[in-house]
Amino acid sequence: MAAAKIKKGDQVIVLSGKDKGRTGEVVKSLPKDGKVVVSGVNVAVRHVKPSQGDPQGGLKRSEAPMHISKVAHVTADGKATRVRFEERDGKKVRVAVKTGEVISG
Repeated sequence: MAAAKIKKGDQVIVLSGKDKGRTGEVVKSLPKDGKVVVSGVNVAVRHVKPSQGDPQGGLKRSEAPMHISKVAHVTADGKATRVRFEERDGKKVRVAVKTGEVISG
């Protein structure tokens, strides 16, 4: 299994699809499926019938997982960048290709 270039808590930008250009934080990473859940992006709406547990029912909105290839890391100026791994001080760290800055996490 390759090391994760995008992890939970990372700021990402959507590269394609209906939410192209929107940014958000990775809420959940699903490495087995190759997908991520980004806050406020790819929102799915479900019609839910009223039930005992949810007497109100109605429209329920939630973020759906999207493929990891549709998102990229965001630099400080809001542009997309790829991620590479480098060895710094004897540690393997994630580095933004465009800026060369170390990505925390």
